[in-house]
Amino acid sequence: MATSGDYTPTSGRVERQTVVTDASGNAVFTWPAGAFSVPPVVTVGVQGTSAFRSHTITANSAAATTVNVQAAAGITLLGIGVLAVGAPAAGVTVHAHAAAP
Repeated sequence: MATSGDYTPTSGRVERQTVVTDASGNAVFTWPAGAFSVPPVVTVGVQGTSAFRSHTITANSAAATTVNVQAAAGITLLGIGVLAVGAPAAGVTVHAHAAAP
């Protein structure tokens, strides 16, 4: 790779999917057979509402990626806003882009 500002686009495969979380807050993305020979690099976006959402990739292989989404309500305690304990967020739309490393 040159350091003179040249850009070399990646030529690896890229897959995109949208999945809705189940009752446990999990969204499982199943990649097409043979799409990746090693676990892909995955970026995740959660389609939000007004509530606080957090997500974690809990499993990643060449065949599938699992994302867990938690929701937490904001509460006010002694005039200070804090987040309550997270709980599985069912029915949340999760978008993922997976690229070959």
